Amino acid sequence: MTITTGDMLPDATVLTMGENGPASVSIADKLKGRKVVIFGLPGAYTGTCTTAHVPSFIRNMDALKAKGVDEVICLAVNDPFVMKAWGEATGAIDAGITMLGDAESTFTTAIGMDFTAPAVGFLKRSKRYAMLVENGVVTILNEEPGPGECDISGGESLLDAMA
Repeated sequence: MTITTGDMLPDATVLTMGENGPASVSIADKLKGRKVVIFGLPGAYTGTCTTAHVPSFIRNMDALKAKGVDEVICLAVNDPFVMKAWGEATGAIDAGITMLGDAESTFTTAIGMDFTAPAVGFLKRSKRYAMLVENGVVTILNEEPGPGECDISGGESLLDAMA
């Protein structure tokens, strides 16, 4: 079942690169008492993700922070090594975006945002979406109709929806 606006996000453990290598991160801990943007995408280093989705949030970081957003998280079904390297390559980490790897698609599957496209090597990958989450509850959810599209899930569209 796909999550919808008004739903509480489930907890899941995802990964980040810490000082000593991969480190576990609880989604629930990231969200408790905070206003957080999570944007999910099919994969690091893929076309639309690299040229449109991540840059849209880099461009809008200051405006999102001005709207009271505590943290912006980029989440993909990749390992934390890849997410860190990609975050450095795109400038996302320098912009303040938290790069999290949902390596086993645990969170992505739990919220119903997974898809599989074997022809391109995508197994249990994330659909493209952006959401605003307040204290664990989804207040805005913008899901793209297809993985190659980045319109309603981009930083500008989420910012506009926050009015």
